[in-house]
Amino acid sequence: MLAWNQKYEKLMAEKSIIGRKAERRILKEVSQSKEAEFLAIYGRRRVGKTYLIREYFSNKGIYFETAGVKDLSLHEQLENFAQAISKTFFNDVPIKPSESWKEAFALLSQQIESIPKNKKVIIFLDELPWLASRKSGLIPALEYYWNLKWSRMPKLILVVCGSAASWMLENIIYAKGGLYNRLTKKILLEPFSLKETKEFLAARNVNLTHRQVLDLYMAIGGIPFYLKEAKRGESSAQVINKLCFEKNGILYSEFANLFRSLFEQAEINLQIVRAIAKAGNSLSRERIIEVTGLSSGGTLNKRLLELEASEFIRLFVPLGKNIRDRFYRIVDEYTLFYLKWIDPSIRTGTHAQKKSQWQKLIKTSEKAVWAGHAFESVCFKHIDQIIKHLDLEDLNYKSGSWLYHPPKKTKKRGAQIDLLIDRDDNVITLCEIKYSDHQFLVDKNYASALNNKIEVVEQNYPNRKTPTKKQIFLAMVTTYGLKRNMYSEDLVHSEVTLDDLFR
Repeated sequence: MLAWNQKYEKLMAEKSIIGRKAERRILKEVSQSKEAEFLAIYGRRRVGKTYLIREYFSNKGIYFETAGVKDLSLHEQLENFAQAISKTFFNDVPIKPSESWKEAFALLSQQIESIPKNKKVIIFLDELPWLASRKSGLIPALEYYWNLKWSRMPKLILVVCGSAASWMLENIIYAKGGLYNRLTKKILLEPFSLKETKEFLAARNVNLTHRQVLDLYMAIGGIPFYLKEAKRGESSAQVINKLCFEKNGILYSEFANLFRSLFEQAEINLQIVRAIAKAGNSLSRERIIEVTGLSSGGTLNKRLLELEASEFIRLFVPLGKNIRDRFYRIVDEYTLFYLKWIDPSIRTGTHAQKKSQWQKLIKTSEKAVWAGHAFESVCFKHIDQIIKHLDLEDLNYKSGSWLYHPPKKTKKRGAQIDLLIDRDDNVITLCEIKYSDHQFLVDKNYASALNNKIEVVEQNYPNRKTPTKKQIFLAMVTTYGLKRNMYSEDLVHSEVTLDDLFR
């Protein structure tokens, strides 16, 4: 009966995890391994890293967990570690804190060795970047014990976690010292997809339509910590207003704290994302230097890399272009929403003057423009779903945005393609992405614009010297599909709707 109860508890713990199929496959491999495992998990703050590890592993053996706290002294961090040792191995009997991490890991190693060989031991060091502060000696101690002792213990699973993604990449995942090539597994935990977001809300008895979920997602992203604030019976607009525009809302003041908790140079990173947002969410490295006044070189490169690693921004190179044509976009929905809507309302004081601030803003034309860009960003995060619906999974292809500027002093027309899919079956699929409150209408003027885009691609992709000879197909990606008429029937070969992004 005891064995059955333990098996049931493990099953229930895993069932509480929403989505995360690829990650759970990795965790299953780790838990069933016959060798020592060293797993690193990293990703944006609030994305659910701690929850995932705790829920999956807490019932799979002797589970030890401790977490770093930002700006605590070495002595205080070691005190917390001693309390975790006491709770896990000594039935909460107080023990004397160690004087160093090497001494602390020696005590931990003794306890691991005392556990029977047939029982798994999971060691979870959460927020490792805060534990391993400068001159703490944690990394050398970790190198020593993993290389000399822990890697030889088949029962051991060591999990290290951190929200400061750039630190995790530099010091653990791509470490050059004693931890070089020591990881056995790694997980970059990303925000929920639209489908996972809907499942997460439904598990909390919050049942919203696909459109309501999308509107919420475009404002706060697929971040579990934010999504759990949604309550049954609330619309997406009510949730957004409560979280983002009321003084007690968790996202009203989250932004600056979020950056300061992750980055040592938080103000510089804030300056960069503000510049990208102000430029319409597309800015080249050269323009970032011009707009911010930051000097070119290693320091700027590091700031950009850590913003990328933490999934606030992403580097894009248009198809047919080289790295010199790269540009950056903000891909974190909350960051973009904060800079566009929340920050201005705080600066002007309108949040205090008006209740239901977001309900008023959503009726403006400015909101419609923002929603179009936000929906495009969501679609880029769901390219796999678009590819699947277009039945292109079995083809080799490359995808991305494409932009053509005609030479100066010519009458040639330019074009910007939201998403271009260059396929190996001698076809190019052009995807037009449109957010709409109803079925989208292709009228005469828009049909003319679409024909122009197709012609520009035919003549200039991948470049003017060697224009494509491939067949051009047009796909429309919309919220509610197309309203049928002579223009849509003539031009559009396939459709992807919001419902398809949830599959």
